[in-house]
Amino acid sequence: MSALSQELKNTIQDAYRAWLQARGFRARRGQREMVAHIANTLAGDAPRIVAIEAGTGTGKTAAYCIAAIPVACALGKTMVISSATVALQEQVVLRDLPDLKARSGLKFDYALAKGRGRYLCLKRLDDRLKYADQQEIPLFESGLGNDESLYQEMLRRFAAGEWNGEYDTWNDPLEEESWRQVTTDHRGCTNNRCSYFRQCPFFKARTQLDGVDVIVANHDLVLADLSLGGGAVLPEPEECIYVIDEAHHLPGKTQQHFSVSARLRGTQQWAEQVQSVIGTLTQRFGAPPELVEIATRLAGTGTDLSARFEALFERCVDLAFEQRDETLATHRFALGRVPEDLAAAAAEALEPTGRMAADLERVHIRLQEAVDGEKNWERAFEAEDWLPVAGLLVTRVQSITALLEDYSVAAGERGHAEGRFARWVNRGDTDLHLVSAPIDPGSLIADRLWSRCFAAVCTSATLTALGRFDRFFERAGLPEVERIRIPSPFDFPRVASLTVPDMRSDPRDFDAHTEEVAVLLPGLLAQQSSGLVLFTSWRQMRAVTNALDDALIERMQIQGEAAKQALIGEHYRRIDAGEPSYLVGLASFSEGVDLPGDYCRHVVIVKLPFAVPDDPVDQAMAEWAEAEGRNAFYEISVPDAALRLVQACGRLIRHEDDSGMITVLDKRIVTHGYGRALLDSLPPYRRVLPAA
Repeated sequence: MSALSQELKNTIQDAYRAWLQARGFRARRGQREMVAHIANTLAGDAPRIVAIEAGTGTGKTAAYCIAAIPVACALGKTMVISSATVALQEQVVLRDLPDLKARSGLKFDYALAKGRGRYLCLKRLDDRLKYADQQEIPLFESGLGNDESLYQEMLRRFAAGEWNGEYDTWNDPLEEESWRQVTTDHRGCTNNRCSYFRQCPFFKARTQLDGVDVIVANHDLVLADLSLGGGAVLPEPEECIYVIDEAHHLPGKTQQHFSVSARLRGTQQWAEQVQSVIGTLTQRFGAPPELVEIATRLAGTGTDLSARFEALFERCVDLAFEQRDETLATHRFALGRVPEDLAAAAAEALEPTGRMAADLERVHIRLQEAVDGEKNWERAFEAEDWLPVAGLLVTRVQSITALLEDYSVAAGERGHAEGRFARWVNRGDTDLHLVSAPIDPGSLIADRLWSRCFAAVCTSATLTALGRFDRFFERAGLPEVERIRIPSPFDFPRVASLTVPDMRSDPRDFDAHTEEVAVLLPGLLAQQSSGLVLFTSWRQMRAVTNALDDALIERMQIQGEAAKQALIGEHYRRIDAGEPSYLVGLASFSEGVDLPGDYCRHVVIVKLPFAVPDDPVDQAMAEWAEAEGRNAFYEISVPDAALRLVQACGRLIRHEDDSGMITVLDKRIVTHGYGRALLDSLPPYRRVLPAA
């Protein structure tokens, strides 16, 4: 029975009309259709899940908010909007929701939710400065070094109210390693026992989530919450209506989140550090017997662990590695099946690792008790300083344990019983890195999200591949629910052209194709004063740009020469100043880069965006498909390339008054059958193709 009463329908319709009138907009057919489908789904019978591909220009954020917020409020559920990136989170919070609240007449409150790692830990910052010149407490992996001035400035700005302690609002350059030293995870946090609790940026942000109608999160935070059982940071899934924006990213994010890895030599060195840290900790607190007992055991455990990891190293070092670049070689296990002797070696290493994990957990618990005043140790007041140290050790050993558990059951046919995984070993200059990643993220998502949530909307401008939802539904683990395609309202044949030059070279011939691209590119870019050039590999991008003259290079903002946002900012500055400018990059520039109007009049796609052939996860996915009698190229590679191509071309037309051109420097799009399928999956641009 539908909960969509006439009163609720009127609320949604009135809000939509009020918002349109206040913005001076006319109703869009696709937007109205999206509002109706979402409202009917959320207020209907289970499963309340719908997948909607809404073309660029539909106005999907306004559509799902106007439809879902009234339903969520009426049913007493929390609406959780999840985006792929923090940047898009902030766009929803800082622009879209305030606009709707001011102009639609809907009454709701909202808050931004980020993971703990996006916030400054004041305790760690204080310790970083306090113990800069001391060795009593080994809080950090390296000395303060050149970061002292950075941390002093962080403290000054936070104390002066000039900075709120969020990573994303720190405007100066900030290295990831420098930031990692002054943030923490749940293991290293003493919560309300911390002396900085009342000032804590994370908990200040967390309190804003209590009882709000709309929480704006991102996929990483949603997955982290679900992996902890749900309800850890966000409300319980059963009490949530999820809007998964940019839903095509969810399977990939799930693969990353549930991947496990460990470095063999690095783990041996870390085990030695564990013994040193726990020994120092024990002495610092006056050698209480309970800590002495643990430290003594850990000394023996560390020796055992190091020996077992040495055996693992010796077992892996002679594997048949394939060189992927100058510094990296990889051995991938066919169908994810680890050889029996390697699985046995992993199981043997798991035994001392498990003992170490148990003892480090005991240390963490004892320190928590000391923080609570339950221990009569010498210098017990320092327990608060040591708790983050122990927390980080516990987190690290849990990660190592997860990798060993995975490898120890991944031999022979057991690989099938445990699910489909890609497993491989990377060889660097001095170490071996064991990795395992799920290639069936859909089962993980289905188990943790779709089976539990009250309702969900999956939406994006690119959910279909070759005109079908099949690939997305498979990867996202969606049940058979309603799927809807809403075309873009843009008049593509009038505002954009797609040209495929009559090229001589085959893109699979690296040297010939690179040479021809370098010859064509100057003339192509000269046609417009702004553009975006997209490559599929660092190697070809470097080779082409090295062949261009200095005058053109001066007008290019090339990925790798500065931070991505800095390159985009410089591009904006030059265009605003009336100067020509061209962004040049790889896949990360083909999505999430907003270049409206004069900021991008020409998109040049150097090669069809097929996956890199040596990527272990993609290789494993293809291998599993072939093992099941499927055609991996046509069922996986071509649909995935179609999705990436649509995203790349989508950088050109962002608004109704945009116009420009797309050039594809890959003749396979017109000479091969799959190329024609890719071409036909694109919006109806005006085509300029070579004569047959």
